[in-house]
Amino acid sequence: MSGRDSGVAEVTDLAAVGIRRAGRPGIDFWTLLGTPAMLVVLVAFGVPLFMVVYKSATDPGLVNYTDVMGDPVFRKSLFKTIEIAVAATLAALLLGYPYAYVMARSGRWMRSFLLVALMVSFWTSLLIRTFAWQVLLQNTGVINTELKRLGLIDTPLPIIRNEFAALVGMTQMLAPFLILAVYALIRAIPPELEQAAMGMGARRSTMFRTVVLPLSMPGVAAGCVLVFVLALGFYITPQVLGGPSERMVGQSIAEAVHAFVRPGLACAMAVILLLLVGLVLAATARFMRLSDILKMGSMSE
Repeated sequence: MSGRDSGVAEVTDLAAVGIRRAGRPGIDFWTLLGTPAMLVVLVAFGVPLFMVVYKSATDPGLVNYTDVMGDPVFRKSLFKTIEIAVAATLAALLLGYPYAYVMARSGRWMRSFLLVALMVSFWTSLLIRTFAWQVLLQNTGVINTELKRLGLIDTPLPIIRNEFAALVGMTQMLAPFLILAVYALIRAIPPELEQAAMGMGARRSTMFRTVVLPLSMPGVAAGCVLVFVLALGFYITPQVLGGPSERMVGQSIAEAVHAFVRPGLACAMAVILLLLVGLVLAATARFMRLSDILKMGSMSE
């Protein structure tokens, strides 16, 4: 074999070795870097969740579940929780979709202004925002005081300590989550599609109904699921703004711990609420892939 042939053979052998090494499965750098965070999440959320399920079945036993399901007060609070969560989701959708559309189709400066205005709500804690709504809605609050000063009312409007007040507060706190999900989808829709529909003679309402709305439905679905799931676990806002008839599951759980001193019963209530969330997510998964929902947060302009 000539020197040239032997050199070619060596190069071929080295290339084959490189291909075999490249094909070996290895640990990705980013996976390795994210492993500590994944372990923290697993410990911080997985262990408490396991303890809640364990305590619900052992303190004192499965009788916790029979007591919970046989309690008419808990059943009423569960139905009220679902009712308020659905109402908050619909209100967030009605108010949030137009905001998301305007923000997605505005110019650079207006879009930045609307986005910053939206982000401001995340800069204050939920508790502070709840008490701010109490100041606005109470009988001697800003709204009733100004309406009386203008001569529009004689007695204060009953807009505090009822379902309306709880719904207003929850909608204001949850709408930004839906807006961001819908905004990401609408920004991904090429404006040329809308222009083409308008150029072919379609009215703006027809264009919106046949082009924008269908293409933005994944964002609407993801946002609605997120808002509904978050609304199910609300406690502070309905406790401060709502009345006795607006009792939600979170309040029942707190009462089981503080008033009845039955942590096992409270854990059983929490597990039932968690199962309800699981059913909602499972039902959503039948119509929408999980990967599509996860992409809502990663879409950017």
